Amino acid sequence: MHKWFQVAAIVVAGMQGAFAQDAAEGKVRAALNDLAPGIKVNEVRKAAVEGFYEVIVQDSQIVYVSADGRYLLQGSLFDIPEKSDITEARRAELRVALLARAPSNQRIIFAPKGEPKAKIAVFTDIDCGFCRELHKHVEEYTERGIQIEYLFFPRAGVGSDSHRKAVASWCAKDKQATLTMAKNGEDPGNATCVNPIADQFQLGQQMGVTGTPTLIFPDGSVAPGYVTPDQLEQRLAAMQAAAPEGKE
Repeated sequence: MHKWFQVAAIVVAGMQGAFAQDAAEGKVRAALNDLAPGIKVNEVRKAAVEGFYEVIVQDSQIVYVSADGRYLLQGSLFDIPEKSDITEARRAELRVALLARAPSNQRIIFAPKGEPKAKIAVFTDIDCGFCRELHKHVEEYTERGIQIEYLFFPRAGVGSDSHRKAVASWCAKDKQATLTMAKNGEDPGNATCVNPIADQFQLGQQMGVTGTPTLIFPDGSVAPGYVTPDQLEQRLAAMQAAAPEGKE
C-alpha cells in the first residue's frame, strides 16, 4: 500500500510539472501575440537558461522569452565553459530542415563522377562576381568529390534582370550548360516555365541569406562568400574530424 502511494505521488508530481510547463508555454505564446499580433510561433521549448523558453517564430527566427511572458531576448546564447554558440547550433538545425523544402530535383547540381563525399547547397546570383568566381572552379570541386547544388537568390529580387536569367537557366533544356554560359556573362534568353526561383529566393530570406554566394554545409553551418576549393576541402575535413563518432 505504501509503494502504491509513492507511485501515485510521483505520477501526480509529473502531471503538475507538465501542467506548469503548459501554462508557461501558454504565457509565452500569449505574450508574443500581444507584442506582434498574428506572429507565427512554430515551437516553444525550455531554453538552456533557467526561467526562459526558446521560441522559433516565422519558421527560422530564434528568440528567448521568460516563463512569465515579460521579457524577450534576441541574439546569441553562448555557453562559456563549453565555448559553444547554442543559438547558432539551433539555427543550423533549422537550416537543414528548411533546405529540405527545396529537394534535389529543384536544384541545378554539379556532381562528381563517384559517390560524393559532401553535398554543398549554394545560394547563387548569376550577376554576382564572387558567384561567377566560384563557378569557374566547379569542375575542381567535383574532382575533389564535392557536389555543388545551386539554389537561386537573385539579390535584386523577383522580377529583376537577375531573376529573369535564373528562370531562363532553370527552364533551359540543358540547365548546367546554360547556367555556366550565363555565369560567363552570356545572356541565357527569356525562356519561362514553371520554376522554383521565387520560392528559393524566399527560402534564402527565411534562412538569413543576405549575400551571394552563401554555402550551406550538410550540418547546416554557413560560409558566406567565395570559398576556394582548397578552403572548402579543408573545412569539410575539419568538420568530419570534429563530428561525434559514427556521425559525419
